[in-house]
Amino acid sequence: MAQVAIRLWTFPLAIALLLLVAAHLAWWLSLRAGYIEPCNPYWDGCTSISRAARHGLGNHLFRLLVLPCAVLLAAHWWLASRWAGGSAPSRLLAALGVAAAAALGVYAAFLGTEGAAYGFLRRYGITVFFGCGYLAQLLFLRRWRGSVRSLQRIPWGAMLAVCIAMLLLGAVNVVADAMMQDRDRQDRLENALEWQLGLLLAFWYLLQAWAWRAQRLLLSLDR
Repeated sequence: MAQVAIRLWTFPLAIALLLLVAAHLAWWLSLRAGYIEPCNPYWDGCTSISRAARHGLGNHLFRLLVLPCAVLLAAHWWLASRWAGGSAPSRLLAALGVAAAAALGVYAAFLGTEGAAYGFLRRYGITVFFGCGYLAQLLFLRRWRGSVRSLQRIPWGAMLAVCIAMLLLGAVNVVADAMMQDRDRQDRLENALEWQLGLLLAFWYLLQAWAWRAQRLLLSLDR
């Protein structure tokens, strides 16, 4: 029976590219259709990712890209847990990753729908996605730390720096929410931070793809 070898680094690479393309393609299509105002969302915060992907063709293409991305994300974290070993922390890594993937799928599936129940699923779907995904990233780095070689210190350090930057963005959002009185400015800041957080998240997976590619990790499948 022949075996097919799949390079593991293609999983985080595909996740990063799908997330980036889905968000920016939806933003561009919604801008062209007049659903959102023209601006730089990373700086001006004129629209959130959800609003940019809520209407028209942008919504359909966003879901078409993000739903398969959720499946890839679940497979990726399961593979990451196998790579990290069979211990309890590794099983926790898989559980957190699968929870993040399921939440992303729920968020994408109900984006653009109306109703209080659907709004609840969207809101908490994206919250669980970022929260569980972030915890999985930290646990991944912790498990990897003990076996980092000299050639792997650069991507490991860069991935840790991205995690710190995401934590700082979250802290800025909490402080701004508590101190700002102007609701419009608060919403714009929250939108800008959401875009920046999404960019950092994709960059983390790109760094992981770089690290796994250097390690030449393969998944062998019987055909």
